[in-house]
Amino acid sequence: MPKVITGYVHTIDAMNHFIGRFAMYLIFALVGVLLWSSVSKTFFSPSIWTLETAQFVMVAYYILGGPYSIQLGSNVRMDLFYGNWSHKTKAWVDAFTVLFLMAYLVILFKGAVGSTAYSLGYFGTEPFAFFWDLLKTLVTGGFDAAGEKLGYLERSPTAWRPFLWPVKTLLCFGVFLMLLQTLAELFRDLGRIRGEEI
Repeated sequence: MPKVITGYVHTIDAMNHFIGRFAMYLIFALVGVLLWSSVSKTFFSPSIWTLETAQFVMVAYYILGGPYSIQLGSNVRMDLFYGNWSHKTKAWVDAFTVLFLMAYLVILFKGAVGSTAYSLGYFGTEPFAFFWDLLKTLVTGGFDAAGEKLGYLERSPTAWRPFLWPVKTLLCFGVFLMLLQTLAELFRDLGRIRGEEI
């Protein structure tokens, strides 16, 4: 395989390994939030922020750990026939089926970007153009000028009412990382088909 492709695979693997190892420890943050929720409900007045914070931490845990689990091959798969196939046959099947995952992730990413734009007050039909314009304004005019481009910021309808753009931005980031990792897996499978390990 060309050095550009092997370099891409190693870079994405290293990045998602680092992020995935960090995301593993978010489970302790989740346990801490849920423990405080139980303690506050038992001994004090219940905290209104614990349920949504636990949900947000779980989103981060799941979405940031996804690319790492694909990298390790620990995602769920049906081994009824697959387990008995040769490495080359497995690589052919994996290279074909990963294309469906990539198509799904592209659609999911487009939807996540649209939802994030909506959470920042953009109600049009071109969320990528909105973010490009927001980035140009941020670079040329600073934070105040970029802030003027934002509309009504979406909030959760609960009593705590946190802003939703941080968790939606995290979702976009995680889906993008997953897309990068699936592309790396495709390159790895193509290398196996050619008899090379990347």
